[in-house]
Amino acid sequence: MLKNDHLEQWDRENFFHPSTHLADFARGNVPQRIVTGGQGCHIEDRDGNRLLDAFAGLYCVNVGYGRSDIADAIAAQAKELAYYHSYVGHGTEASITLAKMILDRAPDNMSKVYFGLGGSDANETNVKLIWYYNNILGRPEKKKIISRWRGYHGSGLVTGSLTGLELFHKKFDLPLAQVIHTEAPYYYRRENLEQTEAEFVAHCVAELEAMIDREGADTIAAFIGEPVLGTGGIVPPPEGYWAAIQTVLDKHDILLVADEVVTGFGRLGTMFGSDHYGMKPDLITIAKGLTSAYAPLSGSIVSDKMWKVLEQGTDENGPIGHGWTYSAHPIGAAAGVANLRLIDELGLINNAGEVGAYLNAAMADAFGTHANVGEVRGTGMLCALEFVKQRDGRVYFDASDKVGPSIAAALLAEGVIARAMPQGDILGFAPPFCLTREEADEVVGKTVKAVRAVLG
Repeated sequence: MLKNDHLEQWDRENFFHPSTHLADFARGNVPQRIVTGGQGCHIEDRDGNRLLDAFAGLYCVNVGYGRSDIADAIAAQAKELAYYHSYVGHGTEASITLAKMILDRAPDNMSKVYFGLGGSDANETNVKLIWYYNNILGRPEKKKIISRWRGYHGSGLVTGSLTGLELFHKKFDLPLAQVIHTEAPYYYRRENLEQTEAEFVAHCVAELEAMIDREGADTIAAFIGEPVLGTGGIVPPPEGYWAAIQTVLDKHDILLVADEVVTGFGRLGTMFGSDHYGMKPDLITIAKGLTSAYAPLSGSIVSDKMWKVLEQGTDENGPIGHGWTYSAHPIGAAAGVANLRLIDELGLINNAGEVGAYLNAAMADAFGTHANVGEVRGTGMLCALEFVKQRDGRVYFDASDKVGPSIAAALLAEGVIARAMPQGDILGFAPPFCLTREEADEVVGKTVKAVRAVLG
């Protein structure tokens, strides 16, 4: 394809890419891909490659690419009113309608939605609200947030601290002191291989109880967790985990934040992961699937219990001192309204559950006994393969072997995008909800070829 421009050169000279080896990219050692279009589950680049995106961007293009309903809603909103702020009681038809639509779909105990732009700022909002809440209740010492190792909650100062992955802490002076981490509900990576799932859940609960005892329940404000660990490895929790954790939190008056940036609006085959696992959150973090990434938008859904205290706080102290310029941006809100309508009209949540189950079953059939696959796991439209040097005894590859990234690269050469997850040789899949069974078969078949090319 003839290219009469300097985009590749400008890219290396001017563009700061996130989550990238900066020096290698500048030297030309990291491949470039300039994406030019997309339709359904596929994207296209300017080199003419058509790729099946089995990770939906970053678990976010849930309705698939090229949905004119959402694009038209964005254009219409931009022409009518591209922006106005939401401070001091201002709103737009789109932002008010979207808030109503979200609460109609959220668990019954939720009260209001605060809008931001991305999952990181939504979790920053959550932590500020938690601290405000405890100050209003006269508990200024109750401020620590418990997260889990391998959890992902953002890349800001507090949110990067909440994230329990080394890459997001290393050389950034994180985590901050108010954030502490407990055991991840990652049964495959348990230290004691003799433990049953029920015994491992009891172990996770015991570790949490011990941390609360050490720190003092009167210093701990909240516990944050993804219903299913995402970037930490796409790890569904063991059976009974969330019910057991909820019991501990209730006993010690510790709030629960359900980070549903990945799982919200259908990825598990239910509207929310909280529904899927019977969680009772006080705050819910939403982003990605809210607009299927057609425009930036996030939200913090606040429970009735917390909202009453926030109202009390403004009666006592005046207007709440929190806001972003782009909170409830009308273009993002218009995208959200169109996206949620489309999810309903096309039955995409049911499809995510049904085709997701088909994808997971097909992966299990293809790799369940593979000598270098320690585990095939997933739920809904989430799936992962964890590769090991030796299946028996759970012997891992050395990180320097880069087995996961090599398999992801081999799969890309076959025309399918999956994600090499950090902290382990884990290949992750999170396709758009519109994935067909035929496309699922293509993903599995080409993954078999890629694994064979790398591991034999």
